Amino acid sequence: MESAEKEEISVEDEAVDKNIFKDCSKIAFYRRQKQLLSKKSTYRALLDSVTTGKDSASFQIINEPAKVPLLAEVFGIEGNIFRLKINEEIPLKPRYEVTDVLTSKLTTVRLTSCPGDTGSLVLASGKGDLKCHVTANPFKVDLVSEEEVVMSINSLGQLYFEQLQIPPKQSRATKKNEEDASVDTTQENQEELGLWEEKFENFVDVKVNGPASIGLDFSLHGFEHLYGIPQHADSHQLKNTSDGDAYRLYNLDVYGYKIHDKMGIYGSVPYLLAHKLGRTLGIFWLNASETLVEIKTEPAVKYTLTQMGPVAAKQKVGFRTDVHWMSESGIIDVFLLTGPTPSDVFKQYSYLTGTQAMPPLFALGYHQCRWNYEDEQDVKAVDAGFDEHNIPYDVMWLDIEHTEGKRYFTWDKKRFPNPKRMQDLLRSKKRKLVVISDPHIKVDPNYSVYAKAKEQGFFVRNHDGGDFEGVCWPGLSSYLDFTNPKVREWYSSLFAFSVYQGSTDILYVWNDMNEPSVFKGPEQTMQKNAIHHGNWEHRELHNIYGFYQQMATTEGLIQRSKGKERPFVLTRSFFAGSQKYGAVWTGDNTAEWSYLKISIPMLLTLSVTGISFCGADVGGFIGDPEAELLVRWYQAGAYQPFFRGHATRNTKRREPWLFGEEHTRLIREAIRERYTLLPYWYSLFYSAHVASQPVMRPLWVEFPNELETFSVEDEYMLGSALLVHPVTEPKASVVDVFLPGSSEIWYDSKTFAHWKGACTVKIPVTLDAIPVFQRGGSVVPIKTTIGRSTGFMTDSPYGLRVALSTKGSAMGEFYLDDGHSFQYLHRKQFLHRKFSFSSGVLTNSCADETSHYSSKCVVEQILVLGLKKQPSSVTAHLAGKKTETSDERRK
Repeated sequence: MESAEKEEISVEDEAVDKNIFKDCSKIAFYRRQKQLLSKKSTYRALLDSVTTGKDSASFQIINEPAKVPLLAEVFGIEGNIFRLKINEEIPLKPRYEVTDVLTSKLTTVRLTSCPGDTGSLVLASGKGDLKCHVTANPFKVDLVSEEEVVMSINSLGQLYFEQLQIPPKQSRATKKNEEDASVDTTQENQEELGLWEEKFENFVDVKVNGPASIGLDFSLHGFEHLYGIPQHADSHQLKNTSDGDAYRLYNLDVYGYKIHDKMGIYGSVPYLLAHKLGRTLGIFWLNASETLVEIKTEPAVKYTLTQMGPVAAKQKVGFRTDVHWMSESGIIDVFLLTGPTPSDVFKQYSYLTGTQAMPPLFALGYHQCRWNYEDEQDVKAVDAGFDEHNIPYDVMWLDIEHTEGKRYFTWDKKRFPNPKRMQDLLRSKKRKLVVISDPHIKVDPNYSVYAKAKEQGFFVRNHDGGDFEGVCWPGLSSYLDFTNPKVREWYSSLFAFSVYQGSTDILYVWNDMNEPSVFKGPEQTMQKNAIHHGNWEHRELHNIYGFYQQMATTEGLIQRSKGKERPFVLTRSFFAGSQKYGAVWTGDNTAEWSYLKISIPMLLTLSVTGISFCGADVGGFIGDPEAELLVRWYQAGAYQPFFRGHATRNTKRREPWLFGEEHTRLIREAIRERYTLLPYWYSLFYSAHVASQPVMRPLWVEFPNELETFSVEDEYMLGSALLVHPVTEPKASVVDVFLPGSSEIWYDSKTFAHWKGACTVKIPVTLDAIPVFQRGGSVVPIKTTIGRSTGFMTDSPYGLRVALSTKGSAMGEFYLDDGHSFQYLHRKQFLHRKFSFSSGVLTNSCADETSHYSSKCVVEQILVLGLKKQPSSVTAHLAGKKTETSDERRK
């Protein structure tokens, strides 16, 4: 232990070397499925075994060679959702099922059995316009909407289910096992297939439960545009995969990750969306083990009826996309989200996993971070630098060096001798502090967090029963088992002010390294045969580990305020449902133009998979950005949900005022524009919170019937009103901006010049700004006065930017509450207004009559774009009073 403590851990320990990460050819369950599926062993459904209950219909599925039945269950869930579960009917031991991700409010809908062809079963939900057609032999499920087959399950016969076996040491392989098409137990194939043992580099993964992988295919009829399954540094639209090149979902610490690559990085959301003209679908594969996804789009023959009658059918070439999911273990538990619109699919997914947490207002301001601000004086100087240069910001961040020897919940006594004094300085400027808290705990009996966790058995165990130990920033470390509810409860209690010495109510938290990262471990992470609460192996739940840490941290911040204050927690690792607990970022990016460019599709993918509060490190975490790149990144980041500048410790300092007066001015303007739009941002987050609509949206979400938008990923919508096109190339003088919508009109947010939609416009650009357009027909609320932080802007006046449609009308919404508490939720203390402009009249009405909230703020400025002529007079009606403006006040 002593040598581990003295060993210097450097950033190079994290540096990406793709050789330490697996590709598909090195993943045993992938090799097994590809090899054994080629034998075309088919399953059939035993429809005479069907039982229909209040919540589901169930039946057996059998694989002919194995003769061992699986149990399939089909559920109808409120909101046009189907759920399919496939498990062993009588497993040797229970198989892992993901808990804590689904919301507890799921309501099932009784499925009714309808007449079908011989050898088939038809299950209808609700009104009967959605049906599941189950074909017995070979087993297949067709999802039918309004008599159109939109999705087929197992139509390619790729259902794969490795049933748990008695280890070969305990029982000789029987003849039945040898005949089982799903498991080949011959000696020469043992090592190749990795049934009970899998080798990678110097690591041996011993599998006490043997092979347990699963797989299933889905055919999406008429679809060629798919999105989702983050996190990958790749395009927004999912690409076709070739053999050995599947999308990997396996949370890994990949420092300086490669771009345009399908390797897994920090987080996993096993959920994808498919979109075509007229329909959007979703597939949510609820599994927390290592998962691979293959995608293949190809032309397909479609038969349609002609006007001559049903006999004279003609061929029409469409598209079909096949999606093949494979997971190392667990059960098949998949949700089919049937839309039909993008908005419907967003609501269906959030009904399952929860909506984006409503952030405190300060979290939407600018965050300043570095590994590391050295001491209290450094923090004080950087804080003062923002004020001296008239640049607003809200949050100062401290990385691992603020602690005593990387012991979380402590402070370095030399560098930060008086953390409360430091926080009082920030509080005086209505600013906040975020500190880091990683899941690894330094092995040190004199460190109270370690001693208490060890005493209570709160660490992940190794397969021999002792505490798992691995190397991370503190040196030798043990890892808290956040899958254990008692560990989460205890960890939450560590954030109490009486326990976390030096913390105050302006301190918030950042969870990093929670994939979990284990230096010198297999693929820089934890061994898969480590043991968690309930005696589950790490392989079963790897992708959900970080989710649980963020959950515990969020609960801790809520508890310390006795349930009154909204938390803010940023996490690097995430899973489906992480949106309920805070924010996510794209990890250790690099200060290069290509990483600025790829951040846009990465954030769009997170956004459509439920995680609206997302961002990328402005400037790039690794390396030193040139001034032009830094300015362009601030301009992009100001129009992305989570807005933080961050840099690693071996880079040059890059506070916004260190690149010369002109670049300081440009960065100041970008940040100030963010603060100007805060009322719009906050209103969008409320919509994400209560109505499941993403804050940052790909164009296809807003224009689902315009094929041209389906592949666009270099620009995006903020809400429904603003179109943003970041500049991602150096020395750019002109940018091609696609303005969608043949009936739309778009206004340049700086010059107010306007263009009709459904065209690509060449926009001249200088380093001063990036192209941002307001959509005709929208109303955007703004702040007309900028303070040094959001707290100083509480009572500052508002303005409205009204952009008229081609019909001369506009609509918009505005949301306001106290910005920090749960009173909006518990006591309906908020203001939700609706603005509409029509026939020359702007109306302000209440959007929620049940709410109540008083504000001192006034609307002092209304800008109307698109009026055909200057108005001769402007009259305001307020509480029965009538006021007419003078000419000087009309603009």
